[in-house]
Amino acid sequence: MKRTVFIFLILMAAISADGFSKGIDIERNVAYTSQSRDQADNLLDIYYPEDKAVPKNVLVFIHGGSWNSGKKETYWWLGKNMARKNVVTVIINYGLSPQYQYEKMAGDCALALKWVSRNIGYYGGRSDRIYVMGHSAGGHLAALINSDPRFLAQEDTPNPIRGVILNDVFGLDMFEYLNSAVSNERNDSFLITFSKDKETWKIGSPINYLQNVNNPMLIFVGERTYPAIKVQSDRLYYELSKANKPAELKLIRRKKHVAMISHMINPANQLYAYILDFMVKH
Repeated sequence: MKRTVFIFLILMAAISADGFSKGIDIERNVAYTSQSRDQADNLLDIYYPEDKAVPKNVLVFIHGGSWNSGKKETYWWLGKNMARKNVVTVIINYGLSPQYQYEKMAGDCALALKWVSRNIGYYGGRSDRIYVMGHSAGGHLAALINSDPRFLAQEDTPNPIRGVILNDVFGLDMFEYLNSAVSNERNDSFLITFSKDKETWKIGSPINYLQNVNNPMLIFVGERTYPAIKVQSDRLYYELSKANKPAELKLIRRKKHVAMISHMINPANQLYAYILDFMVKH
């Protein structure tokens, strides 16, 4: 364990050197709504190539953290890696539990997406080529705002998402999960996010809105991730494929849940190639 942490810190130091930012610009702490409940909740960071002559694909990343933790600053390396791969990348904050429940979180994500669709051209991004990626609970929010039309509709904006990338997504079917989950600190925190109302668990589950999905999905699953993530990701892929909706499922060998995102600190991580290929195909 100590050796792993040591190697990780060396890698962090190496890639955070000044040369890692060469050729890209960064704009931090941009407010995506003028009606902020908490300024930190409603901020985003933009990483983009300095050369804006040719408009580029856009990636909006929604972080995970069990809906009660996480922040955009943690993922600066994702922004830089993608920008260096010629993709304008936006990393967002959103309101967290216990102060807010999932509907407010999804509403924040929809607001951020609305801002991106209207303003990303200034940073060299194409508003018609916006892809949304989420890890873990962030994947739940990405899938939810794409499949449940109420969140973008309440912002009076059409769905601008060209494709969805789910990285070890948790929470596709909260009704299924919470009905069988044992009581512990982690699962009890989910009840704060989704309440104890079983009907709310259904309403907050993206798996129940697949009839609304028409854009492609790329689904990553860690070979050593949590069983619930494997089961629900497989089900998502099966249901989309059965309905002839475009979907790809990639099993990532030897990876646990956190490593599915943390190992993307390495710009040569295989997930980047899959993401770029997905953007080319769709």
